[in-house]
Amino acid sequence: MLQGIAVSNGIGLGTVLLLQEHSLVFDEDRRIDPGPEISRYNKAVKAFCDNTASRMRHLQLSTSLEDSRILETHINIANDPEVKDQICSLIESGCSAEMALNQVSEQYIAAFMDSHDELTRLRAEDIRDVRNALLHLLLGVEDTVIKNAPRGSILVAEELSPSAMADLDAGRISGLVLEKGGPASHTSILARTMGLPAVCGIKDATKKLSSGDFIIVDGARGEVISSPGERVIEEYRSRRKAQQEERRCMERFRDRSTLSADGREYRLYCNISMPSASAAVIEAGGEGVGLFRTEYLFMNRSVPPTEEEQAEAYRQALKGAGGRQVVIRTLDIGGDKNVPCLSTQKEENPFLGLRGVRWCLQNEEVFLTQLRALLRAGAGENLSILFPMVSTLSELRSCRSLLQKAREQLINEGRPCSESVPAGVMIETPSAALIADHLSREAAFLSIGTNDLTGYIMACDRGNPAVGGLYDPLHPAVLRVLRHIIRCGSTSGTPVSVCGETAADPRLVPLYMSYGVTGFSVSAVAVPRVRKTVSLWSKVEADSLADSVGRLNTAAEVRELLDSAQRT
Repeated sequence: MLQGIAVSNGIGLGTVLLLQEHSLVFDEDRRIDPGPEISRYNKAVKAFCDNTASRMRHLQLSTSLEDSRILETHINIANDPEVKDQICSLIESGCSAEMALNQVSEQYIAAFMDSHDELTRLRAEDIRDVRNALLHLLLGVEDTVIKNAPRGSILVAEELSPSAMADLDAGRISGLVLEKGGPASHTSILARTMGLPAVCGIKDATKKLSSGDFIIVDGARGEVISSPGERVIEEYRSRRKAQQEERRCMERFRDRSTLSADGREYRLYCNISMPSASAAVIEAGGEGVGLFRTEYLFMNRSVPPTEEEQAEAYRQALKGAGGRQVVIRTLDIGGDKNVPCLSTQKEENPFLGLRGVRWCLQNEEVFLTQLRALLRAGAGENLSILFPMVSTLSELRSCRSLLQKAREQLINEGRPCSESVPAGVMIETPSAALIADHLSREAAFLSIGTNDLTGYIMACDRGNPAVGGLYDPLHPAVLRVLRHIIRCGSTSGTPVSVCGETAADPRLVPLYMSYGVTGFSVSAVAVPRVRKTVSLWSKVEADSLADSVGRLNTAAEVRELLDSAQRT
């Protein structure tokens, strides 16, 4: 058995189709004529964009519109004027198109990989994918193996790009086994939305497995079983059948209200990264957008988006939600998120540096532009604004003061804008958690960012394998802080939602219900599961479980109890 990282749930049984990397070697000393070489490069870019647009249309048939937008990002990278200018400048100096493309790409890849933030590092993955696709075109290398994969194939590779995923016929593929990648990679996201069991992080998988081997992929446990016996095969076939039946049952919860067993109602919202995704949230059964991450509008650009561009993006998100609430988070960038168009500075300790509203309050012009765009887009719409990485009450007051300044500017200019927008705080720093009572009296709502908050409470970077084991949302310290925040909101009558991976964890949902949470914000695919979990618990039962958990001393004890208490 091979152990890796579970990234996409499900069980796949099939035969290995080994994908070997094509050689993308080019002659670094080839003499060129700059004019024809630039033309050759531009033709490759156009072919790439045409091919990618076609793949987007194909991908939309098997995933959500938002997920297909991953490839739209690739088109934007290939067409980025600054990147193209740098490449053409190198060609004019005597480099081949391949050499220039590779050199410029490596500079950007290194810059993004230097970030501590996982989402920023994904930009390096995007650039690498675009670079490799363009090299395939420039070198005349074609890959047809994936498109013609036999039914029941399990793809085994070092890594698989989003472009390659877009070529998949999900009906032919039973699973994925990759040496690289993790839960947040674009390949893993696409695997989940396509319903493909996937395991990443298996060292030397391409050497340990051979084409034609019969294997089992357990996407929930992160396991790959090679050459299993008949008894094991039958066991996994039964488990797969049970999982498929469970998914069919889950569909019953897609469009219901989110009600507990004793009739208490909760809000169940979804997180999005692209403005076009709000419509897909409603289709998936979400009751609104709990978090629209606006920093993605600023990435892979040479200049920041204008006020008009931002306003149009926010309008699209609001219109797509059809009048339901849309919570838009202001810029959450800083030293840990390298956004070249904003000239953020590298910091020695970025997680404790200029992040979120700290950066925005020191870059008032950029912040005001975003706030103006939000107010313009919010006219007549159900918009709420969320301020990230707040540490002090004075920061919240400063943000609200700038919001009022933006409104007064628009009124003086005669521009239509929202008269009143609820402004909330994202609780993700220990200081904000400890003064949640103060913040809840001045904020319209609180949203708990459990990912960052857990890391700060445990003082560890979950991306660092040396201390990653300390990052545990089930640790009593984390649960005590969450209970404190939610109870502060309840006391002041301020709505509190939980946002982050733990919001969809069926083990933790009853604890949040007991603490007094009013809503959850999760990925669209998690909506039915969370809604079903809520329906299985009454407040009294959730309180009893929370009392038992509160008497435990370690994360291991909490995990054991919550695992045994799960309901189906």
